Amino acid sequence: MIGNTGVMKANPSINIFGSKQAGGPSASATITASSLLCTLLNLIDCYSVSTPATAAFTSAPSGGDTNVTFASVFRLDGSGLDIPGSSPQRVTNGTYTIQVDLTATKSPGIFPAGNYQGTVTVLCE
Repeated sequence: MIGNTGVMKANPSINIFGSKQAGGPSASATITASSLLCTLLNLIDCYSVSTPATAAFTSAPSGGDTNVTFASVFRLDGSGLDIPGSSPQRVTNGTYTIQVDLTATKSPGIFPAGNYQGTVTVLCE
């Protein structure tokens, strides 16, 4: 279940947008891992969670996607530890709160003015 949507803010040089920039809150969601087989066999690592970064903005002004790289990190249950989005984290059965941050870096250049939107998918496999 999606909690809060994140907000990507620009750095002073306008070449980085990210929810980890000043004033940019993280996105959050609640996930539940539940498997009868895992419970019956007392398995402790049936699921993994990851948040691979998007390859492009969902929407951006002309030129906004040019020379842009994306990275994501996530945290489970309020942990201060940033886990790279492409690194699956094993979880046991249970309910977890996940916080997700997306960063877009434009190099070379700066982001053109306009509205941007990015989406990160939380994978629970």
